[in-house]
Order: sequence, then structure tokens, then C-alpha cells
Amino acid sequence: MSNISNQAYVHPEAKLGENVTIEPFAFIDKNTEVGDGTIVMSGANVRNGARVGSNCRIFPGAVVGGIPQDLKFRGEESLAIVGNNTTIRECVTINRGTASKGYTKVGNNCLLMAYSHVAHDCVLNDNIILGNATQLAGEVEVEHHAILSGGTLVHQFTRIGAHAMIQGGTRLGKDIPPYIIAGREPVCFSGVNLVGLRRHAYSNEKINEIQEIYRVIYQSGFNFSDAINKIESEFEETPEMRLIVDFVKGSPRGIVRGYLG
Repeated sequence: MSNISNQAYVHPEAKLGENVTIEPFAFIDKNTEVGDGTIVMSGANVRNGARVGSNCRIFPGAVVGGIPQDLKFRGEESLAIVGNNTTIRECVTINRGTASKGYTKVGNNCLLMAYSHVAHDCVLNDNIILGNATQLAGEVEVEHHAILSGGTLVHQFTRIGAHAMIQGGTRLGKDIPPYIIAGREPVCFSGVNLVGLRRHAYSNEKINEIQEIYRVIYQSGFNFSDAINKIESEFEETPEMRLIVDFVKGSPRGIVRGYLG
């Protein structure tokens, strides 16, 4: 049994699941889907093309599915997809995609804090946290369990690896490999995300392996290509090693540099 205020606007073509709550003055557009148990609070907007999963919370002033802030957008059909159990706090904006991908996607169990922005064609995987006022430009990709602290600014097409931690107020223009902390000005490698890895039950052995890989990448004196060749030839093939190596080899923008002191 859904709880829909008679002071909310819900388009007749909107598809609502079971036990949905729509508070007064919320707006649910046509061509939208809202999953079971989701709460859309007062003043929130779920716009044309939005696909919101189950058990989400959309706080006042948030807009899911706004048209892209991209001059190449010509009104084409596209989506803004939000997974299950995701919290979208006050005044968050998630723009739908363009002809480039056709969708913007936020995964399951994410927390998007107040005033954060997810631009067109971004892809955020599961268990991601965006801090207050973090801004993602178009086509950014963020892998699972990454945390972007408040006020982070991310250049278009940037990639952020799994379990990465970004210091608040950082400006990103290079890719951030998995498992690391990035910060300072200009942004640079600031160590392995030890606290985050321990919270997610990585063993000391695995953490040591990751640290040794990054010592070769950032502290051995090799350029990145030679460092990767050395890792592939001398390190045991493990999922963690392969994730790091494939990320670096597949980075068209190049990865963040090491700290120079």
C-alpha cells in the first residue's frame, strides 16, 4: 500500500512499486519508475527518464533525471538510473545521459551527500560515497567502494578505481588507481587506503601486496610503463595485482603522479 500525498504531482504514466511514499509537493514525471519502498520527500523531483530502484531515499530539493548540461544534447531519449538502497540527500542532481551512452547510472547502496552533482553519462558502481558538494563532470566512472570527500571536483572522462579515497577539496584531472588515497594540490598519490581496506576485511597479507605494487609504481624510479612490466613479470598473479595493472594500462588520461615533496 503506497502513501502518496494528494499535494504531490504524480504523472498518470509513472510506474510506482509497492509501499512507495511520495510526500507533499514532490514531482514525479512521465516515463519514470520508482521501486518498492522508496521515499520521495517534499520538493524532490523525479524527472522524465528516471529509473529509481527499491528502498531509496530522495531528500528535499534533489533532482533525478534532469536534462544534461551539455550543449551537444538534442533532446534525445535517455535515462538516469539509480540502484537499490541508495540515499540521495538534499539538492543532489543526477542528470540523465546523452547520445554518448544513453544513460547515467548510480549503483546500489550509494550515499550521495547534499549538493553533490552527477553529470550526464557518468557511471557510479555500488557502495560509493560522494561527499557534500562533490561535482562529477560528464562521462566520469567511479568503481565500487570509492569515497570522494566533500568538495571534490572531477574532470570529465576521469576514472576512479575501487576502494580509492579522495581528500576533500581535491581537483581531479588524472585517473585514480584502485586502493589508494589521492589528495594535495596538485593532486597526487598519498598512500594506500589502509583504513578502507581493513574496514572491508582485506588481510594484512593482501594489504602488504598492494603496498608493494604501489612502491614499484611510485617509488622505484621507473616510469609507469616499465613499472607495470616489472610488476607483471615479478609479482604473483592475483585479482588485486591484475586490477591495478589493468587499470593503469587502460588509462587514456594517465594516472595521478606520485608526491614529489
